Amino acid sequence: MLLGVNIDHIAVLRQARMVNDPDLLEAAFIVAKFGDQITLHIREDRRHTQDFDLKNLIHFCKSPINLECAINEEILNLALTLKPSRITLVPEKREELTTEGGLNLNHPDLKKTIQRLKNENIEVSLFINPKLNDIEKSYELNADFIELHTGLYANLHNALFTNISHTAFALKELQIDRKKLQTHLEEELKALKLCAKKGMQLGLKVAAGHGLNYKNVKEIAKINEICELNIGQSIIARSVFVGLKKAILEMKVLIDENKNCN
Repeated sequence: MLLGVNIDHIAVLRQARMVNDPDLLEAAFIVAKFGDQITLHIREDRRHTQDFDLKNLIHFCKSPINLECAINEEILNLALTLKPSRITLVPEKREELTTEGGLNLNHPDLKKTIQRLKNENIEVSLFINPKLNDIEKSYELNADFIELHTGLYANLHNALFTNISHTAFALKELQIDRKKLQTHLEEELKALKLCAKKGMQLGLKVAAGHGLNYKNVKEIAKINEICELNIGQSIIARSVFVGLKKAILEMKVLIDENKNCN
């Protein structure tokens, strides 16, 4: 199971002061050395990662580059020019803090976009909700990869096993009985396992990501059909205290210790 490190949050810190500090390229070199893949999301509003960041990464890094982006003509044209290793198509809303759910697989331009990218030998991944219908649809669309959205699993895990319910960051919809939370968590984990298995059976490569951290990653790492995890915010947050190298290696240890445990 490989680890893709999302470096968007380093760009968030840089953009806060509009100076090249911290340097995203320096972070990418560390990820390339100690992680397995560099993941970044160029959003339509360019709130963090910029076009020149992708250009620099492509030109100076040997590590595989996984670009997350919406079906946006400007960004797709940039990607087709620079040709990262993979493009993960994601949904996007201007007002959201972070990606809120899986891709709409009925988007009128989706099939055409996938084929356009594949014609340029760019691997295509779809960021989807853990639903069997979405797995089958991804296969029909001729995707190479799927990335299962672990956001709900992560939120349920936080509600059960952290003190987030006593903070300003509590989610109202998860302020319910603990037994119900436990049931929902088990159901979501089961859905992730079933979808990963179905994806592999159909010949899709299966990744997972969103909201994964040092506490909740263990159960996901046990899902043998998942070949890659993409994790960003928790690794970058941890790096504030221990450094980026150690934060990456700590996450890799958790993944390695728990894979093949089932």
